[in-house]
Amino acid sequence: MNILTRTVDVLVIGGGTAGPMAAVKAKEANPKLEVLLLEKANVKRSGAISMGMDGLNNAVVPGFATPEQYVKEITTANDGIVNQKTVMAYARNSYSMIEELDCWGVKFEKDETGDYAMRKVHHMGTYVLPMPEGHNIKNVLYRRLKRTRVEMSQRLVVTRLLTAAADGSIAGAMAFDCRTAEFHVIRAKSVVLATGAAGRLGLPASGYLFGTYENPTNAGDGYSMAYHAGAELSGIECFQINPLIKDYNGPACAYVTGPFGGHTTNNKGERFIECDYWSGQMMMEFYNELQGGNGPVFLKLSHLAEETIATIEQILHTNERPSRGRFHAGRGTDYRKQMVEMHISEIGLCSGHSASGVWVDEHARTTVPGLHAAGDLACVPHNYMLGAFVYGRLAGESAARHCAETELPALDEEQVAREHARVSAPLLRSGGLPPAQVEYKLRRMVNDYLQPPKVTRKMEIGLSRFEQIHEDLEQLAAPGPHELMRAMEVHAIRDCAEMAARASLYRTESRWGLYHHRVDFPERNDHDWFCHTQLQKQGDAMVSFKRPVDPYIVPLDAHEMSAYQHLRVPAAVREPVAA
Repeated sequence: MNILTRTVDVLVIGGGTAGPMAAVKAKEANPKLEVLLLEKANVKRSGAISMGMDGLNNAVVPGFATPEQYVKEITTANDGIVNQKTVMAYARNSYSMIEELDCWGVKFEKDETGDYAMRKVHHMGTYVLPMPEGHNIKNVLYRRLKRTRVEMSQRLVVTRLLTAAADGSIAGAMAFDCRTAEFHVIRAKSVVLATGAAGRLGLPASGYLFGTYENPTNAGDGYSMAYHAGAELSGIECFQINPLIKDYNGPACAYVTGPFGGHTTNNKGERFIECDYWSGQMMMEFYNELQGGNGPVFLKLSHLAEETIATIEQILHTNERPSRGRFHAGRGTDYRKQMVEMHISEIGLCSGHSASGVWVDEHARTTVPGLHAAGDLACVPHNYMLGAFVYGRLAGESAARHCAETELPALDEEQVAREHARVSAPLLRSGGLPPAQVEYKLRRMVNDYLQPPKVTRKMEIGLSRFEQIHEDLEQLAAPGPHELMRAMEVHAIRDCAEMAARASLYRTESRWGLYHHRVDFPERNDHDWFCHTQLQKQGDAMVSFKRPVDPYIVPLDAHEMSAYQHLRVPAAVREPVAA
């Protein structure tokens, strides 16, 4: 593998949603900066919104919600364990980001007066803003990148971040070209991680490695890179689990169908979900209905008027996942006549839909100086797509400021040599293990031992199995650069599996509904566990510890904290746990 070295000011890793916004905003903050965006696919069609999006799930629009109201809702939906400063930073920047995207050419639904046509899904707030032409959003982002003259490098797979030998601050990244296998060292003063969720953690019920709910190219690379760079990760035990269409493994789209009158039912046609859509408690209710003999569970639209169903089909079958209509046609499913069977997804790590990610502050800064994180990777609970844009902006602007305050760290040649040897090893190995086989084995074990409800002994066995996978990693063989990318992704998936097991074992209570339900510790324990639980690499060890919840900037009273059935203890009587 040839080694190519270059130097930039700001390096952005990930070309999906948050990454392009971060690159644009860094360049706009200081046009003199050299900003480089790396993507292992192609920025034109990459990331979780590669096929577009049908709406914003969490738009804080004046007249419909206030930032304070939104912060309260996110706090209650997460059992009180949030960094309210980060959620407020999103909420206060939400509307200005919508207006900016509107000016760029993103099409939002508007009423006859030209105002945004907001829809209500959640019990308390009104946050859903449809995007009837959301299929063009990646084109809009790409045009903005070109207009601001951000440099883009496609097909570069980043494997590790570079850190300064002196103080551990960020110094760049190392990557390889998945078509030529050339090894790249990119030195940088500041780095933005925007690599998305850990979508290939659990194995879908179909058994297909890439049949995941999340974009399957998001293999947890960023979680692994942040960990090995020494950054804190938070809430990794708070898994992402979603209600999906069975076998298709796509979203049931309550955010689309709910405002039109669609709903979830059991096999008797009865509605049973009482809590808010974005709460882990909803998944617990879903799970209990299946386990109690009232399954399967269905999405019911057949009671709606023809014009309403036609509108839903137009939205669901043209944006985000256009294969959905073809899937239903192949099954002979007509929304007008049949209910759509649903099931529970495989587990994943994602802050955008849950609360598991890299710890950041309200400026998208991680605990490693010079390293920022945004999007599904950054621990800002229930961030969704709009949150990725907002934190992309915050990360880009913060990265530009950091460049003005720091010098480029010296290159650690020994660090580069170690990573070059690790990455090139599968190319030099003949007769080894195919990456797909090792990945299937690993993710099947994730299902066997980590899928909630969580059992202590099972998770201990799983952790032991994940440790043993290290032996398989040393035997991975890649006949070419593309297979090398898959081999390196298996390394990241294994890291995420170990994080998920250790974090789940560390928090000895149940919380967030099905996201972290421990059979051995079925009760919520606010006295000992009202805190953030962190993971960090210290030496060669993966260490867990507690971070106290900061005082709320938006206080909640007892009534607000009990708005959901699973929230019973007022915030005023909770005591943060010291680290």
